[in-house]
Amino acid sequence: MREVPKNPPSKPSKELLVFPNPAPQRDYVIQFQVPEFTCHCPLTGQPDFAHFTIDMIADELCIELKSLKMYFWSYRNEGAFHEKVTNTILDDIVKATDPRFVRITAKWYVRGGIYTNVVVEHRKPGWTPAPRVDLPAHGFESGMLQG
Repeated sequence: MREVPKNPPSKPSKELLVFPNPAPQRDYVIQFQVPEFTCHCPLTGQPDFAHFTIDMIADELCIELKSLKMYFWSYRNEGAFHEKVTNTILDDIVKATDPRFVRITAKWYVRGGIYTNVVVEHRKPGWTPAPRVDLPAHGFESGMLQG
């Protein structure tokens, strides 16, 4: 039998750790991509897979990445409907960070011939975003001559 290491490997956790926003004076977008989310169907027990995108404008606190990873991992053995788990994740992020804005897009992989996308968002009361700035689009330049 193998001896347990002094510092055991990471394990799933519902705790979202935070740190102070390094630039609270400005709105800027933090985007997290979670391409390997898994849970299982509460009715059939079969695995469900999703790609989560979290777009967030922090206020005073930001999410620490390793805790976010462990948080998402904690769903691996839980049964959850797509709509419920997406809304619960939003609620937990809002509770931990009280952001100005957060939008979660969960793109669930096909099940029974149906793709499911769930989009949820939160806006802090009283917060209004700065007006959008549209800049002219430019083509991609690779530096390679086209022959």
